[in-house]
Amino acid sequence: MQVVLIKEDKYTYDIHSLYKAFYPVEDVKVILENDLEKIKDVKNQNDDITITNVDVSVSKNELKKSIYLELSSKTGKSLPWGNLTGIRPTRIVMNLIEEGKSDDEIVNYMKDTYCVSDEKINLSLKIAHREKEILRCIDYKNGYSLYLGIPFCPTTCLYCSFTSYPIGAFSSIVDDYLTCLEKEIDYVAESFKDKTLDTVYIGGGTPTTLEPYQLERLIGYLREKLDFSNVKEFTVESGRPDSITRDKLKVMKKMGVTRISVNPQTMRDETLKLIGRRHTVAQLVDAYNMAREEGFDNINMDIILGLPGEGACDVAYTMEEIKKLAPDDLTVHSLAIKRGSKLAEIMELAKQRNKDNSGSSLYDAKDILDDIKNTEEMMEIALNGAKDMGLEPYYLYRQKNISGNFENTGYARKGKAGIYNILINEEVQSIVALGAGTVTKRVYGYDGRIERCDNVKDVKLYMEQIDEMIDRKRKLFL
Repeated sequence: MQVVLIKEDKYTYDIHSLYKAFYPVEDVKVILENDLEKIKDVKNQNDDITITNVDVSVSKNELKKSIYLELSSKTGKSLPWGNLTGIRPTRIVMNLIEEGKSDDEIVNYMKDTYCVSDEKINLSLKIAHREKEILRCIDYKNGYSLYLGIPFCPTTCLYCSFTSYPIGAFSSIVDDYLTCLEKEIDYVAESFKDKTLDTVYIGGGTPTTLEPYQLERLIGYLREKLDFSNVKEFTVESGRPDSITRDKLKVMKKMGVTRISVNPQTMRDETLKLIGRRHTVAQLVDAYNMAREEGFDNINMDIILGLPGEGACDVAYTMEEIKKLAPDDLTVHSLAIKRGSKLAEIMELAKQRNKDNSGSSLYDAKDILDDIKNTEEMMEIALNGAKDMGLEPYYLYRQKNISGNFENTGYARKGKAGIYNILINEEVQSIVALGAGTVTKRVYGYDGRIERCDNVKDVKLYMEQIDEMIDRKRKLFL
């Protein structure tokens, strides 16, 4: 265990994140040095413990750089994103561009302040410039984007922490759930009637768990109540092939959906089974081809690097199979161990060294991490595969506990980039979010300030408290 002692309760998140990046298997505790009882408890519970005192009297950037350099020297490791924690790298670069900084000045700043590698600095620069070009037609001041969450899935994937419920057990309440969404849409129609709607994104969960008539009902209500005349992108995340049918595709196409996702995550059947996706690669290919046949010319695919048991050869195989399909947009994720996911639960059980019925230990936490390790080679394979398909990087973001301390990157053909993806990650426009477990963000353009309000995650509680959910948004946008 790594224990960090600090005099003041400052920068705790950043300190913890940096130590965790260098010591992903170990527990990390950041404790006030005068909290003697907590220090004593930690010592009593752990034999193998390293205690370090950290001076938090300096600025945050100075602190993070000093910790990074010390841990890098101690462990012999360097991180591709240096000491960046909890920050969207392209947002930093975008701000510097808007301040009039040259590319050379930005490179030097990112190196000197954050110790970022040359490769990641160049990637950030390329994406920031592309984002500025893509977003030039977005109405920041008087515009907004809309997100609708459909919190139902065929099954829950091993790595997923999003709000989702098994459609089989909840199918009887879906129509009532849509009625609640319609109430939220009514609020938007009235409160944002003088605003410009730029993008619409229906996510989840898996929106295509809805029946064709339910999709038509929801999208039809949206188009009836809201002004779609300026909408630049309308996405439905139909990510699970086992939820896609031709009838659903026909409805979405008829109702004006311009962009969909058909997500493999991997092209290995054995891995799909392991992560709980209960569909085959063949089903994925059939669903994708069906979408093309129905006229969709902007299809996104997601893959995840670092899935259990997969290595560079598996990533190479997945990329070769995806090339045959030639999607318009490819999002390459590095697996992150998210709180609330089944994978995080397994990790916690492993740490506690629980015993199964035979008396043998469950997976060791280190073994699990080794089994899901992402590498620079795997990232390079995905990057080159995207280039081979004519796709260019257009957005990226990072997550806590991300495998290999890498990033998630979206690649797209010219004119096919997911505008909503950029908006949600760069936080430059207000996003009104409807449905259980969603978070609305209000962006104050004049000073970059952001305020949020959330809808409760429990779908039945959301439905019972729908008036309160609407009132939260009404107060946020007063």
